Amino acid sequence: MSLKNFDNKYLSGKTKLIAGVDEAGRGPLAGPVVAAAVIFAPDVLIDEVDDSKKLNEKKRIELYDSILDSCVSYGVGVVDQDEIDKINILQATLLAMQMAVKQLTPQPDYILIDGNKTFSYEVPTEPVIKGDSKSFAIAASSIIAKVTRDRIMKKMAKKHPDYLWHKNKGYATREHINAIKKHGATKLHRKTFLGNILSDEQLKTTFG
Repeated sequence: MSLKNFDNKYLSGKTKLIAGVDEAGRGPLAGPVVAAAVIFAPDVLIDEVDDSKKLNEKKRIELYDSILDSCVSYGVGVVDQDEIDKINILQATLLAMQMAVKQLTPQPDYILIDGNKTFSYEVPTEPVIKGDSKSFAIAASSIIAKVTRDRIMKKMAKKHPDYLWHKNKGYATREHINAIKKHGATKLHRKTFLGNILSDEQLKTTFG
C-alpha cells in the first residue's frame, strides 16, 4: 500500500480532511521538542516524501518547501527544554502535537499520529506505530518537524558554539557529551536528561 493510499482509506462521507502529526527531538540533551501537523487534499502526492530519518538534510529541505506549497494547511508546535523538565518528554511531545493541530485551518476531521500514544482532541485521533513510514501525511509532518527543529538548533549553536549543535542538533554524541563535561551545561540543556553526565552539584550550579 502506498503512503497516500494509507491515508485515503480513512476518507468517508464524514471524514474529508485528515491530518498527519509527528515530532522531532524527543531524545536530545538540549533544545525543544518540535511537532508538526499537516493536511493534504486527497489527490495531492509528493513522490519523494518519506520518513524524515530516511532522507538526507538537503532532500528534507527541498521537500519541506514542496510540502508547504502543496498542503491545505500545516501547523508547528514547539515546547522548550524548561517545560520538558517540568512535565517530562512524553507529555511535552503530546503537548507540542496538540499545539500543532490547533494551528490548522481548516481543522481536520481525523488525526493520524506517529507512535503509540495520542492526545485528547475534539475529533478522533489514531496512533500509528511507525506511521512516518506508512502514512503520507505523517511522513510529511516528520519532515516539517525535523527541518524546523534543525533550524532552531543551528540558531542556538551560534550562541553556544562549544557544543556543536549545528552538527549534532543537541543529540548525545560523544563530542556533545565531552563538551558538557568540559564546559558544563547551558540553560538550553534539559536538566532531567543530564543525570548520567553531570553531578548534582554541577547541575545545581547551572539550573539552581
